[in-house]
This record gives sequence, structure tokens and C-alpha cells, in this order.
Amino acid sequence: MDLLVESGSLLAAAPDMLDPNFMHSVVLIVQHTHEGAYGLVINRPSSITVNLLFSEHPVLSKLRFGVHSGGPVGLDTLQFLHCVPEAIPGGTELVPGLYLGGDLEALAALLASDPVQAARCVRLLLGYSGWGAGQLESELTHGSWVPAPLSEVSWMFQDDPQVLWRKVIRSLGRHAQGLEDLPPDPSWN
Repeated sequence: MDLLVESGSLLAAAPDMLDPNFMHSVVLIVQHTHEGAYGLVINRPSSITVNLLFSEHPVLSKLRFGVHSGGPVGLDTLQFLHCVPEAIPGGTELVPGLYLGGDLEALAALLASDPVQAARCVRLLLGYSGWGAGQLESELTHGSWVPAPLSEVSWMFQDDPQVLWRKVIRSLGRHAQGLEDLPPDPSWN
């Protein structure tokens, strides 16, 4: 059985995953091959703002736009997701309407012009999630992750981390019913 997860799909952490990097997280899979997998946690806000990462940039150094934790790997790597290719050209379309990366100066102009609106269409991510060959397949087999399709691009820009995790679990329908109500550790009941 081939357990490769399609690019643009989501992985919701199983309710019993206690790893603090991934507890109740939702990961957007960017690439999954037999050599490994790469994804971005999309529902883990951090206390970092873009001005701290780009202290020398003429525009970004003045902005306190929030940055999310994309995962525990490559913490020197900033990436961004967006749904506004007309405002930020040059990105790679992961699924229809959702783009990874693009022109940094266009991103800066958008964040500076209307940060409230930008929060609805841009997600900055520091770091990423990575798996070696066979590692994600093993975690899927053991039930650590619940794969789900991306039902709505707007989910990428959801403010509340728990709301997004629950939406993804609920999107799976009847066979996942009740999972969204489970706490991360059954002893919390």
C-alpha cells in the first residue's frame, strides 16, 4: 500500500500526539516522496514578528506582522503562504488558489499597505516540518497523523489554532466523529 500524501493535503495530529511541536497541529504537506516529506505547520502562532527577522529591510523592519512556527526544522528559514498571486507574483501554486513564496518586495508592500487584510491572505512561517525516507509513512501507519484534503484555502489563514485543528478533523466526516472533542492526553478527562 502506498502511503504517500499528496502535495496540498493536510495532516492533523492525532488527539493523543503529545510531542509539543505537533500537539493538535495541522501540517500542510508541500512535498512527499519515497525519499522523505516536507510540510509546514500552519496553526502554531509564535511571539516573533517580521521586524525581528528583517531588521535591515527598509519596509519589513518597521512591521510587527506575526510569524508562525512552521515546524522544528530549519529555524533559519522563513517561508510564506498566500492566496493573492496578483499582489505577490512569483509563488508556486500548491493547490488551486494557494501559493508558496513569491516576490519579497511585493510581500513587504502588501503587509505595509493593509496588515489587517494581509492577515487574511498571508501566513509567514519560520521553520518547517521534515521527515526522512519512510518516517512519515510509519507515523501514518501508527495513527500519529490523520490525513485530510484541504477543503478551503481560507483555512490556511485561520486565527485560532484549535478551531483549525477541529475543522480539519470534522471535514473527515462520520468516521472521525468525536475525535475533535478528545483532549491531547486522555488523562485530562
